[in-house]
Amino acid sequence: MIEVKNLSYRYPGSKIPALKDISILVPQEHFFAILGQSGSGKTTLLNCIARFLKPNKGNISINGKNIAKMERKEFRSQLGVVFQKLNLFPHLTVTQNLTLAPLKVLEKSEEETQKEAEDMLERLSIGELANRYPSQISGGQAQRVAIARALMLQPKYMLLDEPTSALDAQTTEEFAGWLEELQEDTCFIIVTHDLPFASMAASHGIIMEDGVVKSTGRIQQIIEETSGSTE
Repeated sequence: MIEVKNLSYRYPGSKIPALKDISILVPQEHFFAILGQSGSGKTTLLNCIARFLKPNKGNISINGKNIAKMERKEFRSQLGVVFQKLNLFPHLTVTQNLTLAPLKVLEKSEEETQKEAEDMLERLSIGELANRYPSQISGGQAQRVAIARALMLQPKYMLLDEPTSALDAQTTEEFAGWLEELQEDTCFIIVTHDLPFASMAASHGIIMEDGVVKSTGRIQQIIEETSGSTE
């Protein structure tokens, strides 16, 4: 379980807090969505959970352990991140993108990581992409490769930042179904403003507005509440 407790964050030089006393629980068995429009604070919250930003107040824990006190290797084995821009290395093949982190972070052997990468690509039904470069694959394929790369560290939780931003409607629907198949491996936390995608993929979540949590619960319920409040 990820617990965010009384979290606040203000960007340097800003008079207005980006996050204001946020408290949420993310059980590992849920596919969780953090919803909100641009400026709502959802990406700031993601960056705090990922340890890219240090909160001004409050704390975040994974299974009862404060993430600020975790060693880097332990933390990365608990939580992975896939950014909106994906950040695949353009000069490396798909397989090389997958093996880099296990080699550097987990200090595994090249033989072991190569086999794990091959198995991961086959298991995620993208084995045919192994020797291609990022410029040679589609946006949907690149999204899957980025997630496969993050899964190589076997995290218990994975943050996905606006994962459908570069996908069309049909690919988005296929992508939601694909993620659902991976739920046994990890708990996905998606940060998105795409309500239809969240409705297809997530079971629970929150909706943020102006740095606070406006609604929390089952995803269909909070989306209906939000839609009703804007009518």
